[in-house]
Amino acid sequence: MVKVKLDGKSIEVEKGTRAADIIRDKKTLAVFINEQAKDLSSPITENSEIKVVDFSSEKGKKIYWHSTSHIMAMAVKMLFPEAKLGIGPAIDEGFYYDFDTKKPFTTDDLAKIEEKMRQIIEKKVPFERTVMKKEAVGEFFSRRNESYKVELVKDLPDNEVSLYRNDDFVDLCLGPHIPHTGMIGAFKLLSVAGAYWHGDSRLPMLSRIYGISFPSESELKEYLKKLEEAARRDHRRLGAELELYSIFQESGAGLVLWHPKGTIIKRIIEEYWIKEHIAAGYEIVSTPHIARNQLWHQSGHCDFYSDKMYTLAVDNEEYVLKPMNCPGHILIYKSRVRSYRELPIKYAELGTVYRNELSGTLHGLLRVRGFTQDDAHVFCTPDQIGDEIVKILQLTIMIFKKFGFNDYKVYLSVRDPKQKAKYLGTDAEWERAESGLISALKKVELPYQTQEGEAVFYGPKIDINITDAIGRPWQATTVQFDFNLPRRFDITYMDRDGVHKEVVVIHRAIYGSIERFIGTLIEHYGGAFPSWLAPVQTVVIPITDREAKYAKEVFNKCKKHGLRVELSDRSEKINHRIREAEIAKIPYVLVVGARETQSKTVSVRKRGRGNMGEMKLKDFLNLLDLEQGGEN
Repeated sequence: MVKVKLDGKSIEVEKGTRAADIIRDKKTLAVFINEQAKDLSSPITENSEIKVVDFSSEKGKKIYWHSTSHIMAMAVKMLFPEAKLGIGPAIDEGFYYDFDTKKPFTTDDLAKIEEKMRQIIEKKVPFERTVMKKEAVGEFFSRRNESYKVELVKDLPDNEVSLYRNDDFVDLCLGPHIPHTGMIGAFKLLSVAGAYWHGDSRLPMLSRIYGISFPSESELKEYLKKLEEAARRDHRRLGAELELYSIFQESGAGLVLWHPKGTIIKRIIEEYWIKEHIAAGYEIVSTPHIARNQLWHQSGHCDFYSDKMYTLAVDNEEYVLKPMNCPGHILIYKSRVRSYRELPIKYAELGTVYRNELSGTLHGLLRVRGFTQDDAHVFCTPDQIGDEIVKILQLTIMIFKKFGFNDYKVYLSVRDPKQKAKYLGTDAEWERAESGLISALKKVELPYQTQEGEAVFYGPKIDINITDAIGRPWQATTVQFDFNLPRRFDITYMDRDGVHKEVVVIHRAIYGSIERFIGTLIEHYGGAFPSWLAPVQTVVIPITDREAKYAKEVFNKCKKHGLRVELSDRSEKINHRIREAEIAKIPYVLVVGARETQSKTVSVRKRGRGNMGEMKLKDFLNLLDLEQGGEN
């Protein structure tokens, strides 16, 4: 007999009893047995604590979606036996599976695959796990002509490999999975797209099918409605329609060309950032776009990051297009001896960096190869850590609120205490850094999730994702300790006792990158920016040519007041020009007719509200000032 702790109760069961035999909740998808994710069919072989996993948890969703991807792949192989299997993981929302096919899948194909999936689900086909020797697994997939699976098996480090079987369909997989296919309640195949194997354009292009699944039809309908709204807000479509930016193959994938209106938004965001950072005690610096390769060897980037770096030859020496701003800031700090009296020293830079991202991973403004990072480094003493982290978080929250973000998901990444050898720094340094982050999060009352083992090797970190208007999380802020660079560059300060001591370095970026942040803003607002951020705040429209002179006068006064204003005095009908302004999502339209010209007023239309009536131009300007003051 073995003892089992389940739902706060302890019971005894016969050794070898399956988890499914003691769990009666039909919503349970899998279990954690002593913190290890397992199938419900797993035997209990020792004293154990069992935690159930259902669809309400993130882990449960991933298991559910990954299982659905297997069902989809099974259906594809039944309908298209010649298709070769790539990979089919769960993703943040749903799943995908890559297939090598003679011709890409069509919309009609997706309908056929869905129908076959329904048949598989109705049969309640079990997910059966088996473990085989790595060599045997490679031979198995080789006999099936699954060359991509053979490649994946070769790269696995273990001598034994787990597989999952559904009738004749077998896939390479760690699991766990749901007990049988009948647990899938509702699903939808969303789209098909091309995807390079390993995201590398030098490798074959595969056909990728995306899908989603839920326990109930109502959840699926709600999700599809949300998808429609997300499509309406897609920053790539709106970026083109509103003439904000372009990415041209002629200039290079992942490289953004900002149009005049997009540049206005970018400049407003940057100027606000500079103003608030100066107020918070940061000093603005600027570092070159390139640096000698030797610098990146010293920083360690060449050892851990070389595949992301662009190199070029200068005077018979190798230089690097900077992927990070850190080494430049450290060199500025090292330019002279620093005293403890000067600390903390805070350097901030809107620095453009370049990273060699795989072409298959590029996505509008959200994943690019050249971007402006709102980088800053705080150099401080150990006893200043707590206060500085608090100040960083307070500045972050203030900036987010400015842009209309009030909900966040906060993650604290710490080291794995069982594998301390993987990390740089002493126990004392890690404990001090981790406790400093925790203390700061509590002081600013930010709930967080701890992610054990997710810290990078050189220090713990806080990641903050902002939640947009339709509830989607977006990657933004990172606050990161670094035990690596202070030692590599020997950066110190002179303490009050005259001894040189190692300085503490805190990296942080609030926007993350300007490009990704603007992409987030476009989707958050659906392109309808608040008036303080809109590239065009108001447009003046005369009804006929007879009001053109007064309309020009209104336009000039608005411009003199500092508004970003346009004059639409073309010969098209008034309704057409008003509609144009609405499509361009301009916050205010000032219509000028004979009555307004006579009374020296304007007829005001507000985006989303319609006609606000007639008012003096001075009153409109005061209204806009008050509105922007509230938003500031």
